[in-house]
Amino acid sequence: MTKNKTAIITGAGKGIGKAIAIGLAQLKYNTVLVGRNRDDLEAVALQIKEDSWIDSQIIQVDITNTDALKKAIAQLVNDCESIDVLVNNAGVYYSGTTDAKEDEFIKMLETNLTAQYQLLKQVVPVMKVQGSGYIFNVASRAGKIGFAGSGAYSASKFAMVGLNESLYRELNPLGIRVTALCPGWVNTQMACLAGTPHKADEMIQPEDLFKTLQWLMSLSPGACVKEVVIETPFGIS
Repeated sequence: MTKNKTAIITGAGKGIGKAIAIGLAQLKYNTVLVGRNRDDLEAVALQIKEDSWIDSQIIQVDITNTDALKKAIAQLVNDCESIDVLVNNAGVYYSGTTDAKEDEFIKMLETNLTAQYQLLKQVVPVMKVQGSGYIFNVASRAGKIGFAGSGAYSASKFAMVGLNESLYRELNPLGIRVTALCPGWVNTQMACLAGTPHKADEMIQPEDLFKTLQWLMSLSPGACVKEVVIETPFGIS
C-alpha cells in the first residue's frame, strides 16, 4: 500500500496555516502541524480527523527556538519516509519603520526570516536526496511593496522573497519546486491586529491561499512559478 505524502505547515494553529493544513489533509497528505499553541494545534488536528480521517502530527515549538526546532525536525525526518511539502507560514507583525521598537523588529526578523531559514536548512537536503518536493514560502504583498508605517515588517518579508528567489533558481533544476505566496490583506486575526481597513468579506480568505497552493501543485513538472501576488480589490493602490 502506498503511504500518504507528508506536509509540514508552520503556524498551523490558525489563519492561513490552518486552512492550508486542512486542505492538504483533504488531499490525503499526512500533515505535521507546527506552532506554539497546543490547544490551537489540537483543534486543527481534531477537525482534520473529523473531515479526512487522517491523524495529524503535532510539533509544539516556538520556531525561533533554534535548538528545539532542529531537534523536532531531525526526529521527524528520521520517522518519515519523505517530506513532500513544506509550507513556511509562521509569522508576526508589528508596525513601524524607523520608529519601530527594536525588540519587535528583532522578533519579526527571527520569526519571519531566521526561523524559516533554519527550517529550510533541514528540509532542503532531504528533498535533494528525494529529487522532489514543493516549498511554499508564505511572504506578503508587503514583501513586494514597502508600505508607509510598516517598513520593519516589509524588511523581513522582502528578505523572505529574496531567499525564495534564490532557492527557486537553485532547486527547480533538481526537481524541487519553490514558490512564494504574497497575499495582501487576508481575513485573519493578524490582519485585525494590524489594523486592516477592510471588512471580513472584502479581504482575501485563508482558503484562497490553499486553493492557490492546490493549483500550483496541479501544474505539470515543466511549469515553475516563482511567486504569486494575491490582492484584494479594495486594497490595490
